[in-house]
Amino acid sequence: MIATAPDLRSILHLPRREEKPRRKGLTVVIDCGLPTGQVRDLAASSGHLIDLWKFGWGTSLVTRDLEAKIDALRQEDIEFFFGGTLFERFVAGGRLDDYVDFCRAHGCRNIEVSNGTILLSNSEKARYVSALAHEFTVLSEVGYKDPVRSDLLAPAEWARYVRQDFEAGASLVITEARESGRSGICDANGTLRQGVVDEIVNSGVQLDRLVFEAPTKQLQTYFIKELGTNVNLGNVAAGDVIGLETLRLGLRSDTFDLVRDALHHA
Repeated sequence: MIATAPDLRSILHLPRREEKPRRKGLTVVIDCGLPTGQVRDLAASSGHLIDLWKFGWGTSLVTRDLEAKIDALRQEDIEFFFGGTLFERFVAGGRLDDYVDFCRAHGCRNIEVSNGTILLSNSEKARYVSALAHEFTVLSEVGYKDPVRSDLLAPAEWARYVRQDFEAGASLVITEARESGRSGICDANGTLRQGVVDEIVNSGVQLDRLVFEAPTKQLQTYFIKELGTNVNLGNVAAGDVIGLETLRLGLRSDTFDLVRDALHHA
């Protein structure tokens, strides 16, 4: 007779995590140009922890075996989308219809709408959100790639833009931080702009529909401690997926007190 393994998560009173498809606690990976073999391996070993996969900026246009990577994701039920900068490149060239055709051709059901690089008002961006939401699950992004532009965007404006995107039909709104963690909700030194985050969190929007870009362990730890195990986090490096999950579960020193607090309030 084969012995039944004990439920170690229950024994350790670890925080509860939903199984896929999750509605909260999403982990969004950014692919900055990974080889296809690594994507296959990562999807096979960590696919249960990955909810969305972003082909960063315009990498999808120069990836020779893009379909092979997409097939590897599909086998593990990982949804994908192309970076918002690619959307902006097509919009800047007046070729949005071609971009939509590109997404359709690859069976992409999600689309990111952003204005992080081009001069596009949030109201104009919201109109793109509204138009595309009839066919795609829209992820809109608030914030700019240029840290100077982002610094000039007042916290109240951040919150207003987030609400405007939701009202336009966005399913999720992403707060910009880039893959470096040095823009958008962070300053050029990588320090979190606390006033911006507080304004957004306290604006009355559904936190389960916000994705905070958090490419560094410092940012991931902050959001997990402040907003809980099941906060949605984006721009997660492929090699950090397992590490992030241990942060979510209090299995790493940085968030060790999550389990202690859960026991205290049980």
